[in-house]
Amino acid sequence: MAVSVLLKLARRFQLQVAQSVLVNYVVASALVLYLLKPPFSDAPHLLEHWPLLAALGLLLPSVFLVMAAAVDRAGIARSDAAQRLSLVLPLLAAFLLFGETADAGKLLGLGLAILALLGLIHREEAATRLGKSGLLLLPAVWAGYGVIDICFKQMAKTGARFPVILLACFLLAGCFLALWLILRKTRWHLPSLAGGVLLGLFNFGNIYAYIRAHQDMPENPALVFTAMNIGVIVLGSLSGILLFRERLTRVNLAGILLAGLAIVLLIPV
Repeated sequence: MAVSVLLKLARRFQLQVAQSVLVNYVVASALVLYLLKPPFSDAPHLLEHWPLLAALGLLLPSVFLVMAAAVDRAGIARSDAAQRLSLVLPLLAAFLLFGETADAGKLLGLGLAILALLGLIHREEAATRLGKSGLLLLPAVWAGYGVIDICFKQMAKTGARFPVILLACFLLAGCFLALWLILRKTRWHLPSLAGGVLLGLFNFGNIYAYIRAHQDMPENPALVFTAMNIGVIVLGSLSGILLFRERLTRVNLAGILLAGLAIVLLIPV
């Protein structure tokens, strides 16, 4: 949620989000090195995972920029809820590709998630000013983070190689974004680069706190997952309304509530 607030503030302080995201990956990479201490003895095996590296290297910066645009045009509350609903895609992949059994609760959760997404993108022009771009950005956030989550699940299967692969993904994402900015002949903006340091701290902090929570409560993964997703949706809604005076319709608010209920039903037990 803190990342979304920072992305919302970027426009107010006229920051170039792409430049901030670039520095974010530099900071995240440094924190992976310091905190996770990836075993570089596994580096020669990275080429075995090149499809995963290429996918995440491209998707991570791209979806980050899409999220920034969604937060700016559709608001924090809707964008955070759309991001959290992205867990529907990994679950569908589990059912359709990996042979997991779909019980009644999960099917109900999937149905509610679709209704929630429709509620989030609903607009009443005079009240929300969401616009056509917002209608496209929220599903893009949903799909982008869903695919990234599937990739991370595949990465988790690599076991002890996870830290070095994560580091490689961050570095590759930073290289792709740097090349894109150079080709666009970007004029570097010092405040935007400085803002990326804070963005990187919060972005990695989200990942690190999530990993530590699972390490500290290995017997309660559902509790960790529920607290993260529901907490972000609630805090995102409150910050959007109280800090930035985002105006949500009753249908949007119903969509946020349905999103929370859908996530509870979709939690693996």
